Amino acid sequence: MPLSHAVAGCQSLHVPTPPAANTTHPQAPFFIDLSGLASDVGPPRRDPHDAHYPPARDLADGTVPSQTANGNFVLGPTHMAAPEFAAARTAPHGRVVSFTMNSSQSVLFNSGIVRDDPDGCPNGAIYTAHSAPGDPSDLRLTTSHSGPWVRQVDVYVPAQYKPGTKAPFIVFGDGGTDGFYPGRDLFAVLDALIHSHRLPPIIAIGIGAGGQDAQGSERGLEYDTVSGIYAEWVEREVLPMAQQYAGVSLTHDPDGRATMGVSSSGGAAFGMAWFHPDLYRRVLAYSPTLTNQQWPHDPAMPGGAWQYHSPWAGSPAATGNQTGAALVPDAAHKPIRFWFAAGDRDLFYPAPAMPDGMHDWVLASENMARVLAAKGYDYQFVLSRNAGHVDGPTIAQTLPEALLWLWQDYTPPRD
Repeated sequence: MPLSHAVAGCQSLHVPTPPAANTTHPQAPFFIDLSGLASDVGPPRRDPHDAHYPPARDLADGTVPSQTANGNFVLGPTHMAAPEFAAARTAPHGRVVSFTMNSSQSVLFNSGIVRDDPDGCPNGAIYTAHSAPGDPSDLRLTTSHSGPWVRQVDVYVPAQYKPGTKAPFIVFGDGGTDGFYPGRDLFAVLDALIHSHRLPPIIAIGIGAGGQDAQGSERGLEYDTVSGIYAEWVEREVLPMAQQYAGVSLTHDPDGRATMGVSSSGGAAFGMAWFHPDLYRRVLAYSPTLTNQQWPHDPAMPGGAWQYHSPWAGSPAATGNQTGAALVPDAAHKPIRFWFAAGDRDLFYPAPAMPDGMHDWVLASENMARVLAAKGYDYQFVLSRNAGHVDGPTIAQTLPEALLWLWQDYTPPRD
């Protein structure tokens, strides 16, 4: 996952406070608040009821939120897999059709980008890079250049799908058998929920990332850029091939289309709906990167995905049309439902060169929950105790409930 799986001897896995960070002047730019952090572990453990977070309801250990409830919830500390995983073993299994895409076939992402890292040190170029003088939100990376990409796409087709019908679907990033999130647990849960008639026959499309991770990589470029380009690429280049290879038809109704992702692809999942609610209106994400990972630095959006919920930390009072203003608080309400989760030990300033006040994954999700509530959105946010970044046990515990919450108001068209 982004910058969290460093190789031993290449980069410390635990940098409690980035060098040169502003941790003492809250009204000054790029402030990092260290209050309430338990730094005996790395990343630090956050208190779900920190005074800076919106109020949240503690759930009894071992339970998940109601599939109809909105708001903020605290889960854990133990995480048992949901019963749907056992039920999936005896349910009819959907088929999975896979195909490969490469940059030479693409229009929007041709060519891709590749970052040169030191041998044996994934992301090493990021660890040795520097930020711009006076602006820690602008990472100066010099080893990224154009290059090709190849990726796998998997299409899950439920056993109950009727050929020729336009099916609802969920598209997720970081897919493919070698992806951060291959999605086989999603396919199993869909087997169980569709068989028990709690969900209609939903097709799932897992799209591999473009390669590498974080700033200067194709994965980072596609997922962390704050724009509608990734959604447009999926629409124009991926979905037609998915329909062709799998022999299916996908609905054009945005209410029957969902996005999903983990970490940076979770941030991209939200961006797909935010910039194109005409295409997607349901979003599910684990540890979404709602932080400043966008690269190259964009002066028009200097805080990257942090600006979905909060102003750029270089101008923390920005509002309205001012540079650095947050998007969700200042925009008209959009028809989007958002289910998302973070771990209480989620990522915290993984790149020491960026002490910018915009790289705390938990604070980002808490801020997003606050602005969604203020704008009247349907959302459910889960902060999971005893959990890290894209926490596997948390996914196994919550995925069925998350899907049911996500699709609860959907009525498929009659044949």
